[in-house]
Amino acid sequence: MTNLPEKPDPARPLEMRASDADRDRVAQILRDAAGEGRLTLEEVGERLDAVYRAKTYAELEPLTRDLPDDATGASGMSGVSGVSVPAARPGGTRAGTHGGFVVAPGETPTWTNGVAIMSGFDRKGVWTVPEEFTAVAFWGGGDIDLREARFTSTTVRINAVAIMGGIDIIVPDDVNVRVTGVGIMGGFDHRATGPGVPGAPEIIISGLALWGGVDVKRRPRRRAVRD
Repeated sequence: MTNLPEKPDPARPLEMRASDADRDRVAQILRDAAGEGRLTLEEVGERLDAVYRAKTYAELEPLTRDLPDDATGASGMSGVSGVSVPAARPGGTRAGTHGGFVVAPGETPTWTNGVAIMSGFDRKGVWTVPEEFTAVAFWGGGDIDLREARFTSTTVRINAVAIMGGIDIIVPDDVNVRVTGVGIMGGFDHRATGPGVPGAPEIIISGLALWGGVDVKRRPRRRAVRD
């Protein structure tokens, strides 16, 4: 495998057997790194193959050695638990309302991307949406639900790329929506495009569906998200 880092010295104390949870944790780190542009699809595919063949820590350790220690930070992962924790708002930042939506400039986003490579991701519930969000599904699927979201900007750009996979995006029915994505031997749904209530945020959805699909639907908000 030409894209894998060299294996560590076998004399190092890494010969303990790895668990399924260990392999899943390393696989998620690799998927997040691909979503951040640190790994190509070819590289992440090779490394995922190696992850699920690995039997010991010594085989897992080199697969993330050339990635930064905080490579999982942008995806909301917290250590080995895999629990997503919304980041605290910086002191002094005040949120306001726009068309009934909470907009808090400077608030730290809960996630900045979602990556599904032969797997899936969910971005839903009460979460803080960044100004720009990237979603990638390659032989996998992702769900993005903005009905209970807080916003960091009055304009949110979502770049959705589905290659032999699918991404479902649910937007509140009272926001401004503009869909510009393209489908090639696949489908990119534009039916949600249209105006919302005065002052509501605008959500711009771009990207590509290649042998896959990006579905965008309007749905009523579940409840008000308060400051």
